[in-house]
Amino acid sequence: MDASDQEELGVDADQPLAPHNGVINKLLNVGQEDNMHGQMEEFLGPQAEYNEEEEERKYYRRKRLCVIKNVLAASVGAMIVYSVYMGLLQMQLILHYDMTYREVKYSNLGLEDIDRKMLMGINVTPIIGLLYTPVLIRFLGTKWMMFLASGIYALFVSTNYWERYYTLVPSAVAIGVAIVPLWASLGNYITRMAQQYYEYVHYKEDHVQEQKKLPKGACHKYIIVFQSVFHIIFHLSFVFAEFPMCFVLNGYLHKSEHILLNVHSCGANISGVIPGFNTTVLTNLPRSMLLIQVESVLMGFAFLAMIIFLVLCGPAYRPTEEIDLRSIGWGNIFQLPFKHLRDYRLRLLCPFFIYSGFEMLFAITGFSLSYGVCVLGLDKLWLLIVVYGLSCSVFSSLSLCLLRLPRWVCLVGGAAVHGVLLVVLLAFSPPPKNLEYLGPLLVISVLWGLGTALNKTGVSTLIGMLYAEEKERLDFVYTIYHWWQAIAIFIVYLWSNLPMRAKLSILLATLVLACYCYWLMERRLAMKLPFRLPRIPRPRHKVKIKYTMNLCLQVKGYRYLEEDNSDESDSERSEEDDEEERENEEHVVEEMGAEDREKGGQDAEVQGVDSPKARRRGAEGHRNRREDAQMKEGVKEEREGG
Repeated sequence: MDASDQEELGVDADQPLAPHNGVINKLLNVGQEDNMHGQMEEFLGPQAEYNEEEEERKYYRRKRLCVIKNVLAASVGAMIVYSVYMGLLQMQLILHYDMTYREVKYSNLGLEDIDRKMLMGINVTPIIGLLYTPVLIRFLGTKWMMFLASGIYALFVSTNYWERYYTLVPSAVAIGVAIVPLWASLGNYITRMAQQYYEYVHYKEDHVQEQKKLPKGACHKYIIVFQSVFHIIFHLSFVFAEFPMCFVLNGYLHKSEHILLNVHSCGANISGVIPGFNTTVLTNLPRSMLLIQVESVLMGFAFLAMIIFLVLCGPAYRPTEEIDLRSIGWGNIFQLPFKHLRDYRLRLLCPFFIYSGFEMLFAITGFSLSYGVCVLGLDKLWLLIVVYGLSCSVFSSLSLCLLRLPRWVCLVGGAAVHGVLLVVLLAFSPPPKNLEYLGPLLVISVLWGLGTALNKTGVSTLIGMLYAEEKERLDFVYTIYHWWQAIAIFIVYLWSNLPMRAKLSILLATLVLACYCYWLMERRLAMKLPFRLPRIPRPRHKVKIKYTMNLCLQVKGYRYLEEDNSDESDSERSEEDDEEERENEEHVVEEMGAEDREKGGQDAEVQGVDSPKARRRGAEGHRNRREDAQMKEGVKEEREGG
């Protein structure tokens, strides 16, 4: 046994001893750590498959697609809003004009009087738009202003479910309030999208990366393209607005022989709209359920426009830019539209702004009614408007010629077309109830649409090109443009009873004056005469500075920063308080100065907080808190002693 045991021990002694479990675990941990370290280096190190330049290029391509989506969404939203608004208004005015409809459905309501007041609210209220439009746009933001205005148009549609004075007239006044802000926001938005598209195309340029002012003329081609796309889509609203008239109301209209029975002259020979027009235009009354269904469809499209503005339209400015736009002070925002009228470019374009409002409303009301309906009958009204809308939409693409031709081509071309047509209309007096004039009237409608397209796109593009580098002024200049248009619409509303030749003469005189003023403006710009732009104050971030100062002092232990006690006089301060204040101020300054040296690269807002004035305010606030605490303790001790 001993020998065998010795042999076994000898065999065991010859073999190497196995390491302990702890040593094995340490060796495994070292290996795992080396493996993990290698994996981390491989994960965090430069990837062979990652191309930073390619990823950046893809990112900005997506940004450019978002800009195109924003332009299309804003254009489609505006087109839907005005299709619904004009279609409903046209159907409403025709129904309310019929004497049988008024007596049977609303015998004692006075719909004719309500319509007059409703039109007054729509046409008169925009006169004061210059007073509140920039404030609303700066307060709400461009996107949210478009959304709110589309909601007001939807409100107007909803009031037609219950036609009463207290529903129709207030909603019409609300539309009058929203007209100028909506159009100023749309013009501003389309121009801003052109500026953003330029920035996303030239993202490598130094002035884009540093967010400096764009070079002169850099984004003009994008403004031309985007304004052209907007007007191509928007002018289709005239086409879709006639759908209720074409598919619903036309089946209830009398023939032209009955409607135009007492009409003896048309065109340039008449005064007013259509003298002698029959007050009964409906053969039988539409069913109430049918009208409710039509209004429900229009209401659905109005909500669709709101959703498009809300979901598909992106912001026009960066958040920091919107804060800067609001931070110049509401008083300055209120005054700046008036100050921008000092710029001779805007002053000399004002006649064109007025003519732009004249000619579009004349095409819808003056020419379509006094020439079209008077000659062809009410059942052909939709055809004239559809042809006019299609012409405006198709010929809006002609503004793309400004990519190669001078910018005056659009305005001068549109003015030349309208000038010739105005002279023709001054001498054109066709007899009523004569369908032989359908062809000439359609040709005039097409040509007038050509002039409107060149005029609208030309003016909007010209404003964007003149102020392309001044993104903080766009809302002011577009407000002025559409405010003058609103003034022109109001004048057209007032002149409804004038003779037709007087209306045409006013249009022609305004057009000639507009062309002369525009030529004068271009001549001054060619001579490089300086124009006067009002200075926009620098943003004042008072709230942000105060918040940052509170945050800094909370970090340092001063948890409750209060305003200086304005009621406290200097005589109430004792010498001990002054000495304590100086100590506290020195202590705060030393602490904040030490932190500033550690964090030298702070934002401009924090730099403003670390100014000596801010430090003194912090020290004084701390001293006031200590005095208040001591006073409260003294009052408490007196009460307890009492």
